[in-house]
Amino acid sequence: MEKLELIAPCHFGLEAVLKREIQDLGYEIINVEDGRVTFAGDASAICRANVFLRTAERVLLKVGSFKAVTFDELFERTKEIPWEKYIPEDGKFWVAKAASVKSKLFSPSDIQSIMKKAMVNRMKQHYHIDWFEENGASYPVRVFLMKDIVTVGIDTSGVSLHKRGYRQLSSKAPITETLAAALILLTPWKKDRIFIDPFCGSGTFPIEAAMIAANIAPGMNRSFTAEEWTNLIPRKLWYEAVDEANSLIDDDIEVDIQGYDIDGEVVKAARENAREAGVEHLIHFQERAVKDLRHPKKYGFIITNPPYGERLEEKSALPALYREFGESFKKLDSWSAYMITSYEETERYFGRKADKNRKIYNGMLKTYFYQFLGPKPPRKKKYPEN
Repeated sequence: MEKLELIAPCHFGLEAVLKREIQDLGYEIINVEDGRVTFAGDASAICRANVFLRTAERVLLKVGSFKAVTFDELFERTKEIPWEKYIPEDGKFWVAKAASVKSKLFSPSDIQSIMKKAMVNRMKQHYHIDWFEENGASYPVRVFLMKDIVTVGIDTSGVSLHKRGYRQLSSKAPITETLAAALILLTPWKKDRIFIDPFCGSGTFPIEAAMIAANIAPGMNRSFTAEEWTNLIPRKLWYEAVDEANSLIDDDIEVDIQGYDIDGEVVKAARENAREAGVEHLIHFQERAVKDLRHPKKYGFIITNPPYGERLEEKSALPALYREFGESFKKLDSWSAYMITSYEETERYFGRKADKNRKIYNGMLKTYFYQFLGPKPPRKKKYPEN
């Protein structure tokens, strides 16, 4: 099969997690930049990456990269890309998104319209037609400009990969599924350790943890734009990727994953989402305030997204909330706590300085992933077999 270059965008600050995921799928990393990882694969890699990657926002088929500092240059270089190799005569094609950083060309709408014109111009010459019906499969193009280097990709995913298909109901300030999965994968949590989210909201952290524990691929119950690209990807490759995902599921496992929230309606929504994700039997949800957080066992993990107080009227409640959280955590000796929040006074009111702290952009919001590390559990003794 032909070697392709694929680009997987992700949250800024979490490139290393995505890189490891791609390597675990068996693909060679070409480049790691802020907010994206480029890797080599074939047509089946498009299917497997969409089905299996937990932390990528989407998967793009890279079709070109060039320097452009004028709109004339952008037009001519876009026209040089062999679009006919990717887009059939009846294909629906448009520049869905253009992003520009530190580049002379910075107007997204101008970049989009000039590139579309260049694509039409090239394909008119190739297909010998003046008008494209565009009533076939969709080929949305996404473009990044960084320091005048234009990178062009066709979006194979369509709807962002954080939409796994299970979240029917959402709480007020949900964390995306891709970000939740990436943060869990940043910690040393494994399925044999206790997992609690005391601010579980619509259940994203516990659900993603349960899917990781049961080895349920995040994309196996949704569709992707490139499924219609029969000119590039034989349909059987999609079936093979989903069959592979099905064969790897192990949801007959013993886990202790819990999600609490003070709002009973939100807990109901979390349960419904877990049911949709097929992991309801692996998670215990409960209406419970953070001051009542406790567990009899040792060496557990708290991974959570507490309220940030983005709205002014909620800000005044944060000191007491974080203080209660800190008091509860103190009693869980030997536990580790990980929290993502934009609240600047977190350590002060939590009552402890974080052992590690990582800056992560959640959309445009600058947040911190505070890591309060407990001791490692003693190693289990291995007894020699008779």
